[in-house]
Amino acid sequence: MTDTRLPAELLFGTNLVAMVTPMRPDGSIDDAGRTDLVEHLLATGCDGIVVGGTTGESPTLTDAEAAELVRAVAGQAKGRARVIAGVGTYDTAASIRRARDAEAAGADALLLVCPYYSRPTQAGVVAHGTAVADATPLPVMLYDIPARTGVAMEAATLVELAAHPRIRAVKDAKGDLFEAMSVMSRTPLAYYCGIDELNLPYLACGATGVVSVVGNVVADRVAALIGAVRGGDLDEARSRQRSLLPLTEAVMRTAPGAVMAKAALAELGVIASASVRLPLIEAAPAHLERLRDALASMTVAA
Repeated sequence: MTDTRLPAELLFGTNLVAMVTPMRPDGSIDDAGRTDLVEHLLATGCDGIVVGGTTGESPTLTDAEAAELVRAVAGQAKGRARVIAGVGTYDTAASIRRARDAEAAGADALLLVCPYYSRPTQAGVVAHGTAVADATPLPVMLYDIPARTGVAMEAATLVELAAHPRIRAVKDAKGDLFEAMSVMSRTPLAYYCGIDELNLPYLACGATGVVSVVGNVVADRVAALIGAVRGGDLDEARSRQRSLLPLTEAVMRTAPGAVMAKAALAELGVIASASVRLPLIEAAPAHLERLRDALASMTVAA
């Protein structure tokens, strides 16, 4: 059983990747592609793999598919990276089921998004988070992404949830750096940047690590950025961030990240297909052209 009192970097890692779910053109999960992708992530310095999160197309995964993904990735990554299972839905009972399935499948931790679509009150957000955290002994990382959920986790809500012994971290995709610093100063919550464009400022403000979409492609370069900040070399960190800008823009500022990360991995030959499930569709030609230019620039800079 995981000791949830351990430092967050031991519970979750520091260089986390929001892993895509490789799929065949018919929409079925590509098991061989998943295996190859996990090896790629481990080889490039990822120490935490988020399975079945937004970038993994969680809304389209069945409960059985989500559990099997966790089981397969946890078995493959055991001892080499932490495996964090995305279990959040807009239904607390369903989230509890997914949390228990993830525990049984071997997950090291849980990622719990704020309930979406239902737009609960802040008291409802606290009740939801507490119920899921109570359901298993696994450490929990909250996921605050109001652009997708329609509801932000307010600072007071995060402070209240931080009192739960298993709620240990926040993946912050809100982008309010002042609020993040405020919550870090008032709670033991570890922050992880969930916006690739802002990895450097979050790390500089005290974030423990990142949960990166771009890391699917270049986890080694993200690791170098984290290392530079943790080593106190901000000039080097700025240089690392600048080198990532073309790829970050191509992946995060065109089509959805899941679409563009899959396209990049397919371009590199890590996975066989860039297929996604509806309502997502594959990258448009103009977006692919920008992506290829970005990948070429990364190769030249290597």
